[in-house]
Amino acid sequence: MKKFSLPVMAVLMVLFFAVEVFAAESATKEECIAKSKEAGALVEKEGLDSVLKKIQDKDGPFVWKDTYVFAFDMESGVMLAHPIKPKLVGRMLKGLKDINGKMFFIEYINVAREKGEGWVDYMWPKPGEKKHSPKSTYVYKVPGENVLMAAGIYK
Repeated sequence: MKKFSLPVMAVLMVLFFAVEVFAAESATKEECIAKSKEAGALVEKEGLDSVLKKIQDKDGPFVWKDTYVFAFDMESGVMLAHPIKPKLVGRMLKGLKDINGKMFFIEYINVAREKGEGWVDYMWPKPGEKKHSPKSTYVYKVPGENVLMAAGIYK
């Protein structure tokens, strides 16, 4: 019995620690807010083009844990920077809908214009998955610009 329980206990401990490590790698709402505002504040200091390059860098300061900041032009509806899916850059995404028909980019714009910042909930597949999951994205309107910075988490 002892020979059997020792390997089982070892496997259970490895699984427990693997789950703990994975859970620790999930971004928080507070981090999404802080990183989005940090990107917005850098625009005033360094200029929009410089910040867009930093956001676009998948190994840069605006990609962490399981999320990232992206930049979106509120007027044209065009993605300005996206570190994980660079093919989205330059594309007009205002009309994009989730599986429930929610035009979440339009809601990003509305929240940014009306409140300056806030959260938008919608359904979207996690990276590498086809099934849609609840997602919440924080949007922050860059002061003096028609640009929003955003970062999201899956619930």
